[in-house]
Amino acid sequence: MDGSHERQPGMFEMILPPASNVPPPHSHKHSDEVLYVLEGRLRHVIDGVVRDLGPGDTIFTPRGAVHGFSNPFAETVRTLTVLTPDIGADYFREAAEVVNAGGPPDRNRLAEVMMRHGLVLPRSPVAA
Repeated sequence: MDGSHERQPGMFEMILPPASNVPPPHSHKHSDEVLYVLEGRLRHVIDGVVRDLGPGDTIFTPRGAVHGFSNPFAETVRTLTVLTPDIGADYFREAAEVVNAGGPPDRNRLAEVMMRHGLVLPRSPVAA
């Protein structure tokens, strides 16, 4: 569901295979985010606080909070994610092009895509 054109909430399923660590830690200028874990385990970091989430767990990330997630575990993780207001499906299409280009993702190109859609990278590196 893409609500970006009407500044409405958007919802999507996120699938992270084992050993995934994308996107880099970031914050949202204009959006709050809620993740609900459907299956697998997700490592989620908000403002330096690390949580490992499992099926049925929910986490809220307010706009402006630096956060990131990864899947350092052996099984694929699936979440239902809600952004309000939505950043739009175009962000995910553009980010997928960078991530799926082959080899390690081009961090500079990914940062460009993120910033264009209201995601902010912290000034200093943050572990996810």
